Parts: sequence; structure tokens; C-alpha cells
Amino acid sequence: MIMDTTEIQAIYSFSRLESLKEVYGIIWILVPIFTLVLGITLGVLVIVWLEREISAGIQQRIGPEYAGPLGIFQALSDGTKLLFKENLLPSRGDTRLFSSGPVIAVISTLLSYLVIPFSYHFLLTDLSIGVFLWIAVSSLAPVGLLMSGYGSNNKYSFLGGLRAAAQSISYEIPLTLCVLSISLRAIR
Repeated sequence: MIMDTTEIQAIYSFSRLESLKEVYGIIWILVPIFTLVLGITLGVLVIVWLEREISAGIQQRIGPEYAGPLGIFQALSDGTKLLFKENLLPSRGDTRLFSSGPVIAVISTLLSYLVIPFSYHFLLTDLSIGVFLWIAVSSLAPVGLLMSGYGSNNKYSFLGGLRAAAQSISYEIPLTLCVLSISLRAIR
């Protein structure tokens, strides 16, 4: 079979079109995710700024005004400062347990995003038990809080970890009951 150059060029242009369609498909999958993340980030920055301004007004003091115009970059500078802080480990505590506690808390939070549909065509996992998986995975965060408090080998840090875990559990129980009641109602 002998092909002339116009047929070969048509094949190459078609393959380029298909690759562009795939690129556009990936871009349109990522657009809702980035829009959601950007909206949440800007919302948090505005809420933190408003909280500081309102607290300064109530306490009759000057609020954040040096980080950017009207202090709108104060939350970003606080986050940067937190990133570059020195990592302190307890000298008499269990360093592996102390360090793995926050990791478990963060991983359980990030794993709960598996069941959230970001768009109609973009699901990380399509499970029929998505709500129950979300409840189970998000309930692992108090374990990380307890591990950090216990790993410090300090009774006050352990009590702080117990308090944080109890607070987290006290928020999870009503949330779980509400979600389960809705999902049981939807089964009918």
C-alpha cells in the first residue's frame, strides 16, 4: 500500500488534533479544582484579615497594617514564618511517635478528599460507600493528636493531646449522626 504525502499529512494533523483534545480535557478537569482551591484560599485570607481588624477595633488598638496595604498580607507572612520555624523535638520523648502524630492527622484529612467529586467527569474514586469511607478516614485524626501528646513524654502535653482529641471527637459525633441520617433517608 503506497500512501501519498497528503494522506500522511492528514494523519499527522488528526493525531495532533487528538492530542490537543486530550490536553483541553485535562485542563478542563483541573479548572474546577483550581477555582475551588483559589476561592477557599482567598476566603480564608479575607476572614483572617476581618477577624484581626474587628478584634483590633473591639480592643481599641491598631490592627495589622504593616504587611501590605491595610495588612492584607499578614496571614501570608504568618504562614511563611510558621514554615521556617525551628523543628523542636522533646529530649525525653519518643521522637518517632511525636513526629508521626501530625503526619497521621494530616494524611487522614487529605484522604477524605478521595470521595469528593470535583466535577461531573472527575472523581478520584467512585465508591458506593463514599460517605462511610469519609467518616471512617476522617475519624483517624484524633489518633494523631493522641500520638503527639503521648510521644512528648510530658503529662501536660498528653493532657493537651487528650483535650484536642476529645474536642475533635465531640465535633465528629454530631456530624456523623447528621450525615448518616441523611444517607439513611436517601436509601428509601
